[in-house]
Amino acid sequence: MSEPKLEIQMLHDRVMIKKIEGAGERRSSAGIVIPATAQVAKRLVWGEVVGVGQHVRTVKPGDRVLLAPEDQYEVEVGGVGHLVMRERDLHAVATEAAAPQGTGLYL
Repeated sequence: MSEPKLEIQMLHDRVMIKKIEGAGERRSSAGIVIPATAQVAKRLVWGEVVGVGQHVRTVKPGDRVLLAPEDQYEVEVGGVGHLVMRERDLHAVATEAAAPQGTGLYL
């Protein structure tokens, strides 16, 4: 007998994020290959918001956010790994529409 499918609803100020892959080998702007094992400093990573709690005000599902890998909890949903963290632990959100108070930085 299979398990019933359950809807997940995030609570309070929690955000569920699907980590955007690409944490492996990368290239510098000069073309130098940097292996995945190289540790220069703590790196922030990008992820996509897939669920938010009722008290989350800044991000919504589908937003791309910048986060620190050591600030989250991991959970597997449907065989796919996701991260769960508080909204206040997110560092930035990337949106297509330019905000008037934005920094002027683009991806």
